[in-house]
Amino acid sequence: MSLSSHLQELKKKHQNLSTAVEEMQRSPGVDDLHVAALKKQKLRIKEEITRLSGNPN
Repeated sequence: MSLSSHLQELKKKHQNLSTAVEEMQRSPGVDDLHVAALKKQKLRIKEEITRLSGNPN
């Protein structure tokens, strides 16, 4: 897998997690621990994207 395709896959996963978190937070009886876990996973993916892109932000 090339670097650019890996980055695209990570960005897609990040977007899917964003959507999932938003949907869960709109639902009644949301599991806060599960939302927190998804947010941590999302952050790890964003950090990996930043690292692989060579961008400081």
